[in-house]
Amino acid sequence: MADVTRTLVIDTSYGSAVGIVGREPIIEADSRTHVERLQGNIARAVAEAGLQPRDLDTVVVGIGPAPFTGLRAGIVAAKTIAYATGATLIGQDILAPQHELAARLRDASIAAPVGIPAFQPLQEGDIRLTLAVNDARRRQLYCALYADASDTAPGMRPLIDMDIDYPDHIAERVNAVVARLREARPERRVLVDIIGHGAGKYAASWAGIDAVGMVADATPFDFGADGLALFARHAVAHRDDGHGRTVEPLYLRRPDVSVPKPLKQVLHHGGAERDA
Repeated sequence: MADVTRTLVIDTSYGSAVGIVGREPIIEADSRTHVERLQGNIARAVAEAGLQPRDLDTVVVGIGPAPFTGLRAGIVAAKTIAYATGATLIGQDILAPQHELAARLRDASIAAPVGIPAFQPLQEGDIRLTLAVNDARRRQLYCALYADASDTAPGMRPLIDMDIDYPDHIAERVNAVVARLREARPERRVLVDIIGHGAGKYAASWAGIDAVGMVADATPFDFGADGLALFARHAVAHRDDGHGRTVEPLYLRRPDVSVPKPLKQVLHHGGAERDA
């Protein structure tokens, strides 16, 4: 795997997280002012690492999925820095690293901080799925459903592709996947771990899933320097194996604006109508 030293990470998928790999990230947790503070936090993170912007080798930026304004600010900042310094720019969605984080929590290779529940370790024969989510507001979640590497071939597509949906409907879709897996492999236990911002907020919806393991309202950035490194290494590894994402924002939600319909005709101009 490629080296991630001198790597700046910027993610504005939920609040903002900024940091140099190997150090603690600067977090603005769902702050209304995180966009305004972004530039200052980037400068602070680089300076506290003893670096100048020209020293950066790589800039890894979160591309969502997330709401429009904050996400765009992070991506524009990352593109500007990469252009000015010549650093390599890599885009990374937030959901796939959450799947990797859940796997690390299950095998205890990364420790859960206070307030985040310990995940049940993987047992022989289990099929462990990860429902990765991110709060999309408007009572919706961005989501994707993944299986552990032991149950899928490397590079296999998620069991539910990245999408935006209402939590109750997400639960129905997950149940359909679980039912198919149980039918195909009735001898194996299926469990679904749910991770990401919004996981705890919609706990009532997950009660409808017939296989819930653990629920953690967290992303890699809630795990300090270890989580920041996980996010960056995931991005670099998937760029190197050809599965990297272009650095364009993932909004997923359909635009609120639409082409207006033609005005209704209220006056009749035909002679027959005037004579009637």
